[in-house]
This record gives sequence, C-alpha cells and structure tokens, in this order.
Amino acid sequence: MKVKAKICIISIIAAALLLVLLFMLFSTGILKLNNPSREKYPVRGVDVSSYQGEIDWEVLSKQGISFAFIKATEGSTHKDSEFDENWENAQQTGLYIGAYHFFSYDSPGASQAENFISSVTPAGNMLPPVVDIEFYGDYGSAPAGREEVRSELNALLTALEKHYGAKPIIYATVRSYNMYIAGEYGDYPIWIRNVFTPPALSDGRDWTFWQFSDKGRLEGYVGDESYIDLNVFSGDSAALSNLCVRSDDIN
Repeated sequence: MKVKAKICIISIIAAALLLVLLFMLFSTGILKLNNPSREKYPVRGVDVSSYQGEIDWEVLSKQGISFAFIKATEGSTHKDSEFDENWENAQQTGLYIGAYHFFSYDSPGASQAENFISSVTPAGNMLPPVVDIEFYGDYGSAPAGREEVRSELNALLTALEKHYGAKPIIYATVRSYNMYIAGEYGDYPIWIRNVFTPPALSDGRDWTFWQFSDKGRLEGYVGDESYIDLNVFSGDSAALSNLCVRSDDIN
C-alpha cells in the first residue's frame, strides 16, 4: 500500500474516532453545545420531576441557582409522584419556585386546569404556572391540529390565569412553538427549549426563560435520571421577583 493511501486511511480513522469522542462528551454532558455567559445571564435555575427522584433541596439550592420549576401534573388526572414533597421542601429554601403542567392532546383544557389547580397550592416566591407543550407518542409523527390544540390550550391558560392571577408561562420546543404558539399569545411569558443553539423565536418575540441544556449535573438528587435540566432567565433578580404571583391576586 502506498504511503499516501496509508495516510488517508489513518486520517479517516482518526477523524472517525474524534467524532465518536465528541459525541460521547456531548451526550454525557461533559461538553455542552450551549454555554450561556454568566455575565449576560446571571439568573439561573433548574426544572425537575420524579425522574430526579428524592431531592435534597438544601443541597441543590446552594449550587448557583435562583429558581426551580417542578413538575406537578399531566393531562386531566396524572399528578407527579414527587410533586408534593418537592413543593413543600423547595419552599424551605430561598429559591423562586414554579410548578408546571404537561399539556395533553387527549383531554379537555378545562379538566387539565382543574387537575393542576387541585394539586398546586400557592406558595411564597411562586412563579406563574407553566404549561409545557411538546410532542409525545404518536403525536411526534402525526401532530394534533393547530386550531384544535389552541382551543383547549386557551381554556387551560384562561382558567389558570383566573385562579392564580397571573399570565401562565408557556414552555415549548422550537417545533411546538412554531406549530402552535408563534404569532399568538403575545402577552404570555415564553420558556423555550433549545439545547443546540441560542434561541431565536421565529416570530421575532423575546423569550423569558431558556432551557439550554438537558445534560446538567448537580449534587442533591438521586433518581432514575442522572442529569438535570438547566435554564437561564432573561433578566435580573429584581425582574424575576416581579414576575412572581401576587398573593392578593389568587382566587
């Protein structure tokens, strides 16, 4: 075999090994595609669910975070198995806390609101309720219709705002945002998920929260999931405080 051919083969193998190494580093969270500037985005937080298992909130809260969103409910009947404990224990920290609801395409928005409201008792330093809109199961390949989703979403958002006295936060992936949210809901805070690049919303609006990584590693939780989602807030601590639900507005 000629020298040039050997060099070519060695180069290809080296490049392949490098790609494998980079993939492993990114997939395990050692390297992150997104690394938001702490100077630009000093207010940071996490979101958790039963996948993080038992959480030591005292430990978790002391790792450079200011807020935490906790999964509360899903659809019209499901309640996260760890929510009550997480909600109670998170209140003992100095964190701003919020509860989120995973939107279902299979049940009415009104009954989904009832599920959330019956599960989430208002707390101090409480951020507005969150409605998480993403794709699951067969809806990934066959999404529900835009108008159908918006009809039930509107019912859910209206009921939550009426009860908690604040516009709910809408969480979305880039795809679900473009399909269901873009061009509408202009007065609702947006929490966008983009773990690959800094977000630029298709309709030009600003985001309020950005989930920049699903491969975070912090101390203080032991569950089926070894990673934790990492987020930044678009403003400073005062702006985050101003976003909180006011007790006088809760019905």
